[in-house]
Amino acid sequence: MKLSEEDILFIEDHKNDDPVRLLLSESRYADKNIPFLVMQIVARRQIKDKLPLWYANNRLIFPSRLSAEQCSSELTARYKQLLVATDWTVCDLTGGLGVDSFFFSLKVKRLIYIERYAEYCEAAQNNFCVLSSGHIEIVNANAIDYLDQLPEVDAFYVDPARRGESNKRLFALSECEPDLLSLLPTLWQHASCVITKLSPMADIRQTLELLPDTVAVHVLSVKNECKELLFVLQHDSKTVDPDIHCVNFLSDGSMETLRFTLSEEQNAPLLLAREVGEYLYEPNSSILKAGAFKQTAVRMNVSKLHVSSHLYTSSHLVRDFPGRIFQVREILPFSSRLCKTLHVSVPQANITVRNFPLSVNELRKRTKIAEGGEIYFFATTLCHDEKVIIVCRKVSQEH
Repeated sequence: MKLSEEDILFIEDHKNDDPVRLLLSESRYADKNIPFLVMQIVARRQIKDKLPLWYANNRLIFPSRLSAEQCSSELTARYKQLLVATDWTVCDLTGGLGVDSFFFSLKVKRLIYIERYAEYCEAAQNNFCVLSSGHIEIVNANAIDYLDQLPEVDAFYVDPARRGESNKRLFALSECEPDLLSLLPTLWQHASCVITKLSPMADIRQTLELLPDTVAVHVLSVKNECKELLFVLQHDSKTVDPDIHCVNFLSDGSMETLRFTLSEEQNAPLLLAREVGEYLYEPNSSILKAGAFKQTAVRMNVSKLHVSSHLYTSSHLVRDFPGRIFQVREILPFSSRLCKTLHVSVPQANITVRNFPLSVNELRKRTKIAEGGEIYFFATTLCHDEKVIIVCRKVSQEH
């Protein structure tokens, strides 16, 4: 499976065209496989921002739109290299598009890519060759059936399929394919380490109960959108309180990080603010997902507005806070009267709600405030259960 020079030229010439119209005009291109080429165009659009290295190479092949939609980003795939050693043999049981396999292969001694669909294996064969990754062994097989033929490896990587019938999204471990819980006893016969990528919607505490051999959890976000949960398991681990790593990749490629354990969070003091200070802080999505609410206040020397608000404040600027930083301009007690008059003085604002009885849409409807601009509204609850709107401007952060 390779792209011809004519195919590459067609994809380039039509990269901005409407895919539906291209499919409807298939009869005009009798000598071309238009459905396949349109799939390449759509897939390349999907990976343009998250896989710049792959997007820059016009000879790569995408076996399906879904493979491009669900694959790891370049940032998160590179991050996974931190979880393996240079002398390891790693087996990717759920090869897919092969993004994680490729980036693992840049570090480890040997990479075994297993994928049950032949067209995915054909695409991977082409892509790994084009990308000059020569020490990846491609196996077209059902991973569960192939395990008995595997040599001993140092680690398995598993990214269970999270789509069911009618493309329904699945979150429970037992519903995904392969079922990691039933597969683990077999995996432990071949390796001492398992790394699994799970849905960002999965509950971390519940998953830790299902995977007691977990030694670390990595919560990965890209530009403040939570993308992946990585659970690192060690066979017969005695770890009872695994490290949780909160990682947010910023636009410039740098990272905001915070590491904690659930016991540290449980035992940390609750630092509540008596009043809103000059600065307001909103933690990044990885911290919110991981639940490092009290730890964030302790580590960053800031105070929480309310036990359930997950917003923080200080009188001094904490420039390295892992999230967004705002300078407070005004604090408005919330009322029906305020809703009716606020748009007169502030016709446009960015609105966020935290621990507040109204949604963003409901608040916009009541206040008639348009979206956008340089003003930020945080509708929230203070420690004495007072409902307020905090008017802010964003503080630029240099990393």
